[in-house]
Amino acid sequence: MGEDLIVDARGLHAWYGSSHVLHGIDLQIPRGATVGLLGRNGMGKSTLIRTLLGHVVQRQGRIQLFGQDASQFKPHQVARLGLAYVPEGRGVFPNLSVRENLCMAARRGVDGRNDWPLERVLETFPRLQERINNLGAQLSGGEQQMLSIGRALMTHPELIVLDEATEGLAPLIVADIWRVIGEIRASGIATLIVDRDYRKVLAHSDQTLVLQKGQTVLQGRSDAVSADPALSAYLGV
Repeated sequence: MGEDLIVDARGLHAWYGSSHVLHGIDLQIPRGATVGLLGRNGMGKSTLIRTLLGHVVQRQGRIQLFGQDASQFKPHQVARLGLAYVPEGRGVFPNLSVRENLCMAARRGVDGRNDWPLERVLETFPRLQERINNLGAQLSGGEQQMLSIGRALMTHPELIVLDEATEGLAPLIVADIWRVIGEIRASGIATLIVDRDYRKVLAHSDQTLVLQKGQTVLQGRSDAVSADPALSAYLGV
């Protein structure tokens, strides 16, 4: 089974200074699976993501990526294994054009795949095609989010991590982002999704993990988590 897991994290603890944020979390992401991560604000979702990706220095537990021990890996080492991160702040380079933002990240997949070249990304996001020569700073928030996702796809990752991909965006843009998330899922790329729209997360994922104060309180198939009467209490809805 370990061969089929992109992420196999066991007993994760994480701290910011003296603040103990994660308390022994387990998370497994199989190849091609979409996993949702839910919980109210401040419950540890972004910290869990940042711990997996090597951004949180004060951490304990075992992180295996593609079967190898990555517990002490730095972010660039994680990225080279085929993990792409679309951060909450989008991370667009303001002084580079849309084309430059996309092409600077482009590389073939670990196995040589080139399924998401520039042409396919621009077909998937027609708005980026229209603004191909605009600077990152000239884009709307929704366009920046599309650019961030497109740039991640051009690294041909095995796993894309989406942290609040639809936060603060207009409804039409949000619908477009979820359409693309569906396309990514259908293409066989694994996805880890954090989003406030828990119904959409549950509908677009195979498995879901619900956090409460840095601990796992619900975990399992998304349809089972959706039907659990405790869910609304943990999400405050």
